[in-house]
Amino acid sequence: MCEVTVVIPNYNGKKYLVPCLKALYEASSIDMNVIVVDNGSEDQSIADARKSYPQPRYILLDKNYGFCRAVNEGIKASETEYVILLNNDTEVQDGFVENLLRLIKRSPKIFSVEAKMLQYHDHNLIDSAGTFYNALGWAFARGKDGSAQRYNRRGRTFAACGGAAIYRRKVFEEIGYFDETHFAYLEDVDIGYRARIFGYHNLYEPKAQVIHVGSAVSGSRYNEFKTRYSARNNIYLIYKNMPVPQIILNLPVFIAGFFIKALFFWKKGLGRIYLKSLKDGFAICDSSKKTGYDRKHFRNYIEIQLELWINLLRRFL
Repeated sequence: MCEVTVVIPNYNGKKYLVPCLKALYEASSIDMNVIVVDNGSEDQSIADARKSYPQPRYILLDKNYGFCRAVNEGIKASETEYVILLNNDTEVQDGFVENLLRLIKRSPKIFSVEAKMLQYHDHNLIDSAGTFYNALGWAFARGKDGSAQRYNRRGRTFAACGGAAIYRRKVFEEIGYFDETHFAYLEDVDIGYRARIFGYHNLYEPKAQVIHVGSAVSGSRYNEFKTRYSARNNIYLIYKNMPVPQIILNLPVFIAGFFIKALFFWKKGLGRIYLKSLKDGFAICDSSKKTGYDRKHFRNYIEIQLELWINLLRRFL
């Protein structure tokens, strides 16, 4: 019986989509469904993929709605207990699907499991070994640019990178789906944060490995598109998931974090865009989308806050 569906969002991925599907099918030995959701691509990526791999279900959207809408369409179209989200600019390694599935099945309290992501241009370097978030308001990929020989133990993470992770599908019905207000960037931290509030865990599985190009659509590691949405969504992420007392508690550290980031992006020539995007973040804060506080989750909020402080120390030690 098929237990897992792999959802691959695509936008003008002519260079990547066919190699992504090729690696997925060759590296997987179990029965799985595959859904490709296309965000109105204008290249030949879907035509090429259909010609080489007719097995997946292809969902074609009329325009680019962003990562969140695409994966939501795929998740809702799936009928399996588990869903793997996989970027089109990835090539999975042997046992990728099997190892993710094996770990998430260990406990009903596990919401997601992130794979070990290695850099496409140098497989000896890590792209992400777990997604974390700290009290400065920074989300970061653990181990980025470090040796691929590190981080070989399973463990808890704050969230899972949506580029290569498995999710327990029924939990989305409880906590909500990916928030399409994000469009792209930090949406995976947001969904992981919500899961944590509801008492679920997010894990990291180093035995599940994937090669990742990174920024294949936006074009580079630091660019206007990525800076704009990351900065804007950072404000929204905080507003949405933290009760007001928690925001006040962290406010001095948040201000320091935003100031440091502003200096960083100013040196990259993106300072004005970063500051404007922070302002835009306040504009999209909508009380109707705020994660409602529930007293039964109080202990989870305390655990999250402690982790934010611990991750801050880990970031600099």
